[in-house]
Amino acid sequence: MASSSFLQCCLLLCFFFSSHVQAVKTPFHPRDVLPLLPRQVSWPILNSLNGAVDLLPAFVGSVSSQNHVVSWKGACFYENTAWMEFHNKSGSEFGGGTLHIKVSKAHSWTCMDLYVFATPYRVTWDYYFLSREHTLEIKEWEERAEYEYVKNKGISIFLMQAGMLGTLEALWEVFPLFTNTGWGENANLGFLEKHMGATFKPRPQPWNPNISVDDIHSGDFMVLSKIRGRWGGFETLEKWVTGSYAGHTAVFLKDSEGKLWVGESGYENEKGEDIIAVIPWEEWWDFEMNKDDSNPHIALLPLHPDVRAKFNETAAWEYALSMAGKPYGYHNMLFSWIDTIDGNYPPPLDAHLVASAMTVWSKMQPEYAANLWNEGLNKRLGTQGLNLSDILVEIEKRGSSFDQLLAVPEQDDWIYSDGKSTSCIAFILEMYKEAGLFDPIADSIQVTEFTIKDAYTLRFFENDSSRLPKWCNDADDVKLPYCQILGKYRMELPGFNTLDPYPHMNERCPSKPPKYFRPQNC
Repeated sequence: MASSSFLQCCLLLCFFFSSHVQAVKTPFHPRDVLPLLPRQVSWPILNSLNGAVDLLPAFVGSVSSQNHVVSWKGACFYENTAWMEFHNKSGSEFGGGTLHIKVSKAHSWTCMDLYVFATPYRVTWDYYFLSREHTLEIKEWEERAEYEYVKNKGISIFLMQAGMLGTLEALWEVFPLFTNTGWGENANLGFLEKHMGATFKPRPQPWNPNISVDDIHSGDFMVLSKIRGRWGGFETLEKWVTGSYAGHTAVFLKDSEGKLWVGESGYENEKGEDIIAVIPWEEWWDFEMNKDDSNPHIALLPLHPDVRAKFNETAAWEYALSMAGKPYGYHNMLFSWIDTIDGNYPPPLDAHLVASAMTVWSKMQPEYAANLWNEGLNKRLGTQGLNLSDILVEIEKRGSSFDQLLAVPEQDDWIYSDGKSTSCIAFILEMYKEAGLFDPIADSIQVTEFTIKDAYTLRFFENDSSRLPKWCNDADDVKLPYCQILGKYRMELPGFNTLDPYPHMNERCPSKPPKYFRPQNC
C-alpha cells in the first residue's frame, strides 16, 4: 500500500509539473507510469485516454529524395524530419536506399514512437526512444517498378499516434470485440456507444414474439445486428466506418403455395463457405434462435402497401434462384463504403493506410486479396490480372491516385471471375431492382454502391404503425416504427424510411463518424 501511495503521489506531481513547468522536461510522463499503478486505478484512466481507433496509424508523409524533407509532430518526439537517400551498396540492378529519420524534443525520458513504413511492395516497422538520427536500410528494391515508384511517390510513413502504451491499450479494447463471451459483448456495445453514439436500451421479455407467417409478405426486409464473437466484432467495425446500425440483411419470399422462405447472401453452407441461399423460414429462424452464438438482434421492416403492389414476385423469385449457390460478394464489399476521396475514412484512416493494409494482406493472403479488392480495382482501371503492386504503379503512371480509384462507383453489371458479386445488401436491392421497385430510374441506380444504412433509409417501408402486425412490439412499451423480432436491446435505425430513390443515389456520399453527415442528393 505504501508503494502504491508513493506512485500515486508521483503521478500527481508529474501532472503538476507537466502542466505548470513547460520549459522543463519531466523524467517520465504521467501516462508512462500508469501500468505501475493498481489495476483498479490505472485501467479506468487508460480506457479514457485510448481506444480501438488508436490502433490505426496516421499518415505523416512520403519521402522520395534527399531534397524532399517531411516534418511532423510525433506522439513522443515533437520535432521529426525524414528524407530518402538512394544508393547501390548491394551492387544489384536497381540498388537500394536509406530512409533517414531525425527525432528530437521528446516529451519525457521514457516515451517512444512507433512507425510503419510502406511501399506497394513491402511494409515494415520500427520504434525510436533516443533523440538522434535513425536510419531504415533497404538493401535492394524488389524490381524496377518499386524503384520507380519510390523515386516518384516516395516511401509512406505512418505514426502510431497513441505511442507504445496507447497502442497496447488500444489492442486491449479491440481484442474482446471478437471474443464469444459476455466480456466481448460488452466490449462491442461499449465501442458502438463510444464511437457512434448508439444506445442499447433493454427490452422487456419475451424478446421474440409469436410470429404469424400470414403477416409476412414477399419483399419484406430484415436487418440483423450481431454483437459478440467473430461476426459481432466484424460487424461492429463495419457499423463504425459506414454509419449503419445493422451489420447484415435478409429478405422474405413466399412461393405459390404460401410457404415462406428467406433469401440471404452470406449464408454459411456445410463446407463453411459464405454463399447466396434461399432457405425455408423455419430452418433459418431455428438457426437464429437456437444456434447463432453471436446474440443476433433482428428487425422486420415490412414493405409499404403501395411499394408491395409494385413488387413483381415472379421476377424476384427468378433473380433469387439464379443467384442461389453463388459466393458472397466480397469483390465489391469494400467499395460500397468508399464513395469519396477523403469523406468516408474515420480519422486517422485514409487511402494511404488502406493501400498499406492491402499491401500487408496481399503478401500474407494473395488469393484472398485478389477476391477482396484486386479484381474490383482492375475493373476500375479497365485492366485485367494486375496484382496490387502493379495496380499502384499503373495508377502512378496515369497521373492519378489511389484515393481517386477507390471512389470510382461500382457498376451492377460488372462480371467477376466467379460471376456477379453481391454482398448481403446488394443481393436484396438487386432483387428489388429486378422486381420493379426502382422503376422508372432503375438504369441509373447502382445498388452495389449501397450500404445497409443506405437501404433502410429508402422510403420503401411501412410508415403507418396501425398497419404493422398485432404481434409487432406487442410486449414493449416503446413502439418502434418496425417490428423487432429478436434481441435483448432495442434496435436503432437512424434515418429509417426517409429517402426516395434518385438517379446515381449513394455514389458520392461521405460517411465520417460520429455524425455521418450526408449531403442531399449525394
